[in-house]
Amino acid sequence: MTTIELEISGMTCASCAARLEKRLNTLAGVAATVNYATEKASVAIPSGYDPQTLVAEVEDAGYTAVLPQHHEGAGDASPDPELTSLRERLVTSIILASPVIAMAMVPALQFRYWQWAALTLAAPVIVWAGKPFHQAAWVNLKHGTATMDTLVSVGTLSAFLWSLYALFLGTAGEAGMRHPFELTVTPSDGAGNIYLEVAAGVIMFVLAGRYSEKRSKRRASAALRALLELGAKDVAVLREGSEIRIPVERLGVGEEFVVRPGEKIATDGVVVSGSSAVDASMLTGESVPVEVGPGDTVTGATVNVGGRLLVRAARVGADTQLAHMATLVEAAQTGKAQVQRLADRVSGIFVPVVITIAVGTLGVWLGAGLPLSAALTAAVAVLIIACPCALGLATPTALLVGTGRAAQLGVLIKGPEILESTRAVDTILLDKTGTVTTGKMTLIDVVTAADTDRATVLRLAGALEDASEHPIAQAIAKRAKAEIGTLPQPEEFISVASKSVRGRVEGRAVVVGRADQLDPHLDPLLEAAKARAEADGKTAVAIGWDGRVRGLLVVADTVKPTSAEAVQQFKRLGLTPILLTGDNHAVAQHIAAEVGIDQVIAEVLPDGKVSVIQALQAQGSVVAMVGDGVNDAAALATADLGLAMGTGTDVAIEAADITLMSGDLRAAADAIRLSRRTLATIKTNLFWAFGYNVAALPLAAFGLLNPMLAGAAMALSSVFVVGNSLRLRSFTSVAGRPVPRDVLGPQGSL
Repeated sequence: MTTIELEISGMTCASCAARLEKRLNTLAGVAATVNYATEKASVAIPSGYDPQTLVAEVEDAGYTAVLPQHHEGAGDASPDPELTSLRERLVTSIILASPVIAMAMVPALQFRYWQWAALTLAAPVIVWAGKPFHQAAWVNLKHGTATMDTLVSVGTLSAFLWSLYALFLGTAGEAGMRHPFELTVTPSDGAGNIYLEVAAGVIMFVLAGRYSEKRSKRRASAALRALLELGAKDVAVLREGSEIRIPVERLGVGEEFVVRPGEKIATDGVVVSGSSAVDASMLTGESVPVEVGPGDTVTGATVNVGGRLLVRAARVGADTQLAHMATLVEAAQTGKAQVQRLADRVSGIFVPVVITIAVGTLGVWLGAGLPLSAALTAAVAVLIIACPCALGLATPTALLVGTGRAAQLGVLIKGPEILESTRAVDTILLDKTGTVTTGKMTLIDVVTAADTDRATVLRLAGALEDASEHPIAQAIAKRAKAEIGTLPQPEEFISVASKSVRGRVEGRAVVVGRADQLDPHLDPLLEAAKARAEADGKTAVAIGWDGRVRGLLVVADTVKPTSAEAVQQFKRLGLTPILLTGDNHAVAQHIAAEVGIDQVIAEVLPDGKVSVIQALQAQGSVVAMVGDGVNDAAALATADLGLAMGTGTDVAIEAADITLMSGDLRAAADAIRLSRRTLATIKTNLFWAFGYNVAALPLAAFGLLNPMLAGAAMALSSVFVVGNSLRLRSFTSVAGRPVPRDVLGPQGSL
C-alpha cells in the first residue's frame, strides 16, 4: 500500500468531509481519511493504483482535488484564492446588508419606498455573496445529500422568495409600508411582511463566521508551515578543492560542505573539522547552544553560532531529521481522533434531521391555522439556527492548534488519536540509560593514595586514555583536559583486550584499567572507595605506576539535571513513575533514589519490558513508556502511550507515539499536559456546539427566535469555537516551574 495526499477544495463543513470520505472508501482497495480542517485527504492505495481515479471520484462528488503542490518559501504569506473570495463577498455583504438590517430594525429609517431600496441592496448579497452556499446546496441535492450549506441556502432563499411574493403580489410593496423590528415571531398576514434583512443578514453573518474560520485555520497551522521551512535553501559544498554554492536539494550523501558562523547547517551530518556552538532551539527547544567538534553529529536547520565547520553530509532530502519532523506533523494533522469521528458522524445526519424538523414546524404552524408568513419564518429560523458550523470546527481547529503548539515546543505528536491516550494514562515507565540519565559516562570522582596528588593522577591517566576510543577512557580524558589543560603525549601505548591500557608517560610506566587487573590487594583507603562505588553501580578504574596502584577514577552514567524535576511533574499529573531498566538492581535503586522514584524494575531484557507493560495493562493500568534505545522499541509500541527521546535511536522514535526532540524528560510532562488541555478544549467546543443547537432548535420551532438573530448566534458560535481553540497557542512549558494546579490527573477535573 502507498499513501498519497490530495488537496481538496469545495468542502464547507464536516458533513462534506464525512460524505467525501465515505465516497472514497467505497473504491476497491482504498482506505481514505478526509480532514475538513486541513482540506486534505490521506488515501492509502494499492501499488500501481492510478491517483487520477481518486481525483475523478472527488470531482464526481462535487468537489475538486489535486496532488499536493509544494511552494517553497511561500509560508503564511502565500495567497489563498478561497480566503480572498470570502473576503470580497464578506466586504460586499457588509456594505450592502448593513443598511437593509438597519432599516428593518429602526422604524425611523423606513422612508416612503424603503422596501424597494432594501430589495435593491439585498438582492446582490443573497444572489452573489451567497452563491457559494447555493452552489454547494445544488451539488448536494444532485447527490441526494444535505450539508450545512443546504441549511443556509434553503433558509435564505425561502426568506428572499417570500419577500419577493410579498412585494410584487402582496401588500408589502405599497408606499409607506412599516416593518417594526421584533425579537419574536408573531402570527400576522404574511403578504404584508418582507424578510430581506433575514436573508441578507444571515448571508453576512455566515460569511463572517466562515471567513474567521478560514483565517483562523491558517493562523493555527502557521507554526507548522514555519517548521517546514526551517531548512537552509543553499549550501557551500566542497568540490575539487573549491567551494561551490548550490541548492541544498543537489547536495549528496558523503559530500563535505562548509558552514560559516550565523549560517544554517544544510543537512544532517558529521563534523569533519572545526569546532563551534550550534543553536538547535528551533528543533529541540533547547535554549543553550551545544558545543560540537570533529566526530560530532549535527542536524540540518540548526544554526552555527560559533566558528567555521566542515561537515560531511550523512542524510539528505526526505531522510533528514527535519523532513522526518515534517512527516510527523503532517500525519498529526491528517489523522482523526475518536471525538473528531463522532463530530463528523453527527454532522452527517444532523442536516436531514433539521430539515425534517423545519418541514414539521411549517406543517404544525399551518395546521394550527396560523398565517403562512409566521409558519415560514419559524421554519426558516429552525433551518438557520441549526447550521452545524461550530460542530464541524470543534475538533479539527483544536487539533490544529494543539499539535502545532506541541511542534513549537519540540514535542512531535504522530497523530491526533494519540491525544486521547494521554487522558487515561496513570502509570509511566521510564527507561534509565539515555532517558533518566545522560547515557554517557562521566568522571565523577578521583580517589588518590596517601602519597599521590589528584593532578598527577588525572594528568597521567588522561594522557593514556586520550589515545583510547573506549567510552570510559574518553570520559576520563575529557575531565582531565578540562582540569589540567594540555595533556602530555605518551611515549608508547598498548591496549590490553579492552581491560586496561599501558604506556610510558613522563618517564613512568603507567597502567590504567580494572583494579583486579592491576593489583588484587589495594590499600584500605582505595579498597573502601572501590566498594562504595560498586555498591552504587558505578565503575572504578584504577591507575598505577612503579608497581603500585596510586588512585581510583570513579566513572558513572550521571542523572540528567532535569530528571528529578520531571519525576515530580509526573507525580503532580497523577502518574505513578516506575524505573524500568536492564541494569542491575544496585544501579537502578541508586538512580531511582536520586530522582525520587519509589518503584524499580531492574535486570529486564527487551522482551521482559514488553511483559512488564502487558502485566500492568492486565491489572487495569493505562501505561505510558518513555525510552530512547533500540531495546525500548518493542516496549514503546506495546505501551498505551509511547514517548521517545529525540536524542535516541531512529527505531525508538519510529515505534513511539510522541517524540521529545529536546531529550529533556520534562518535555514528557509538557506533552501530557498539552494533550490533556487539547482534549479538554475539544470537549468544551463539542459541548457548546451540541448545547447551542439543542437549546436553540425548540426556541426557533416555537417562533421565539427571529431568523436574523438565529443566523448571528450561529456565526458567533463558530467564532467562539475557533477562539477557544486558539487559546492553546498560549500554552507554555512547565520546565523549571511547578505544575499549575489546574492540570490534574485522570481522577481529577481538567
